[in-house]
Amino acid sequence: MNEILKKKIALLPDRPGSYQMKDRNGTIIYVGKAKSLVKRVKQYFTRPQFGKVAKMVTEITDFDTIETNSEKEALLLEINLIQKYYPKFNILLKDGMMYPYIAVKKGGMPSLKIAHKPNDRHYDYFGPYPNSGAAYKVINILNMVYPIMEADVHSGRPNLYWYLHQLMYPDAQKEGKMDPEFIRKKVYAFLNGDTSDVIYRYKEQMEKAAAALDFERAEEFKEKIQDIESTTSSQKIMMKDRIDRDVFAYSVREGYVAMIFLLYRKGILLGKNLYVDEISEDLGEEIQSAICQFYVNHPKPKELILADKEISQALSEALDITITVPVRGLKKDLLLMALDNAKAGLDQHFMTARLEDNVFDLLTVLQNKLNMDRPPLEIELFDNAHTQGQDAVGGMVTFVNGKPAKELYRRFNIHQPNKADDMASMKEVIFRRCARIVHDQLKPPDLIIVDGGITQVEAAREAISSSGIKGVKLAGLVKNDKHETNSLMDGDTGELIPLDRRSPLFFLLMRMQDEVHRYAITVHRGKRAKSLFTSFFDDIPGIGLKKKERLLDAYPTMESLLNATEGEIAQLTDSKSAMRVFEKIQSLKIQQEMMDRAAGYKKS
Repeated sequence: MNEILKKKIALLPDRPGSYQMKDRNGTIIYVGKAKSLVKRVKQYFTRPQFGKVAKMVTEITDFDTIETNSEKEALLLEINLIQKYYPKFNILLKDGMMYPYIAVKKGGMPSLKIAHKPNDRHYDYFGPYPNSGAAYKVINILNMVYPIMEADVHSGRPNLYWYLHQLMYPDAQKEGKMDPEFIRKKVYAFLNGDTSDVIYRYKEQMEKAAAALDFERAEEFKEKIQDIESTTSSQKIMMKDRIDRDVFAYSVREGYVAMIFLLYRKGILLGKNLYVDEISEDLGEEIQSAICQFYVNHPKPKELILADKEISQALSEALDITITVPVRGLKKDLLLMALDNAKAGLDQHFMTARLEDNVFDLLTVLQNKLNMDRPPLEIELFDNAHTQGQDAVGGMVTFVNGKPAKELYRRFNIHQPNKADDMASMKEVIFRRCARIVHDQLKPPDLIIVDGGITQVEAAREAISSSGIKGVKLAGLVKNDKHETNSLMDGDTGELIPLDRRSPLFFLLMRMQDEVHRYAITVHRGKRAKSLFTSFFDDIPGIGLKKKERLLDAYPTMESLLNATEGEIAQLTDSKSAMRVFEKIQSLKIQQEMMDRAAGYKKS
């Protein structure tokens, strides 16, 4: 930190405001806000920094500040300054993705075009649509039915189908016969979801063609009807109130955050916007800033649904929209769906990032970090999974030349008495695996990796040592106090080796870590489902041995049973028993969803 920075920091007030970091050229490279300018700005230069924040700090040579009367004013100022300067170190959600509308020109015979911003007062707007292809398909349908004007012609010339005499309205074949307001009413009805008139006219033409034995023409009309139905049915109403609303959720992992917006327009789930980036100084303030920036570039809905009350309070006045933090009901379900999508997006980021890297080079880097005499071409990773000690299993995955070799995966039922003891389970599974290699004289892996700190590594080391296996290197993936994987532990020396979370090796290890966790969870779910299935009917009144056998024959797996309807079950037993079975199925579905979440979050 240079002398100018030191002196300026010493003069900063303990007041809210915005700060603007500058590089040696005087360019603003970052804009932030703070409850206390002196505390926030000082943190950048007195605390250890990582990732993009560390890189940013090395480029800062000066800064400016603007004091405000409140944190709310500081937030609004931050957004305005980001929009003005577009600093390179801010999270800018400026993907440019604007969902298309169909614009209908006001006055005279209607003309249609695609628009991405509904801001021209000379047009009425319908939509938005999921993509331009869907919007163009709707325009093409309307052009073939009604005498709509060409959108790019100012003379009021009818569209091509008018000249080809292919319009559905015979009266439109002569110019001036059709009332523009009548056509406008029909077009607006279609765009608002009432397709009955268009379908009726196509069916009428289809029947005429069939009666004239023109079956090829009749088939064309049939395809058009199906096209209309598929286009409109894909716009399924998800919320009956038809209110424009967005659902926001975020997921954090390994120093990265995934933020997602699910966009509902007129009750329709239009699409999603997903962003993944490194976490900087303050996650809460970063999320506030990102949401505000999102609505600089995207239309505001009437309602925003999110899970964090503190963020909600900070944003409600700044955005001037209704912000809801649901605790139950349909909106809570939408929030959970958004969270699942955020987690999936973050997982996908780790599974697909840096796939273009040379894996053999990365294995050589891993070799050097662990002081191995050769690159670890065959790596085995272990993980355990259980639900409160029930149905405990161990999973092993194998990576050969940096790629998963699924034919070498192994699953283990845990035999040690305390199934909830992860250390004991890890020790058992690794001992059994290594002892089998010794007994069957199999080729040992070059490297075994466990997920955890010193206690997990020690448990694995004891298991390897007692099994008698030779020539196997051991390493652990160690997390920091934020539960982020940040270092490797050498199993021989106990040395912690830092991992750069932006490095190609980090992403390779994360892909391996994700795969063993996914496999262990999958094995656990299968065992849990099997144990539930064998005893499912035992405590249901009215289900005796014969009925149970009949139901087990009809539904040989838990999956088939969970998909059964009450009516189907009633065909195999009496209606009262069927109702009881179906009620238990619904209860079990809820229970399984909760257990899946618990198991899924165990390692996150």
